[in-house]
Amino acid sequence: MNYTIDISSITAMNDEQFYQLCRNNPDLKFELNHKGELIIMSPTGGETGIINAEINAEFGIWNRQKKLGKVFDSSTCFKLPNKTKYSPDVAWIKLERWNQLTLEEREKFPPIAPDFVLELMSPTDTLINTQNKMVEYMNNGVKLGWLIDRKSKIVEIYRQGKEKEILNHPESLSGENILPQFTLDLTIVW
Repeated sequence: MNYTIDISSITAMNDEQFYQLCRNNPDLKFELNHKGELIIMSPTGGETGIINAEINAEFGIWNRQKKLGKVFDSSTCFKLPNKTKYSPDVAWIKLERWNQLTLEEREKFPPIAPDFVLELMSPTDTLINTQNKMVEYMNNGVKLGWLIDRKSKIVEIYRQGKEKEILNHPESLSGENILPQFTLDLTIVW
């Protein structure tokens, strides 16, 4: 279960305060939405953790071969242009965009919208909240996003400036022109 706490009436948490909150509570995973609400994320269960690891491995292998960017796991929090701070299950950023950040920006919560994000629904996630998160990613400059719902075997594909596409029990997903020559075999998910 994820918990949302509205702290906006008490304080407007700045970037450094949010960073320190996360550093001081390493056993908890936080996100901060554009409304100033603090989201406490529950840890994933074993099955979701296994699938997350497999998916990240696929991205890591592809990225090591192509050397086009950087792959991030679910522990990485990004500060989006609207000040939202989210941690997608998988994120990828083109190398030239990543290299434009300073070392300090890369060390903390990178102030950049990834080019690609993937959210894998876990039993504690709600579809509407995850869909809203995907829309927020797109509104903040993410070019391609995949929402994978294992329970219903549905994938929602989000593309910058386009209507979302819904696929029922697809066998694979293409990285299109954002992740050149990348294909995710969904047999590791279903």
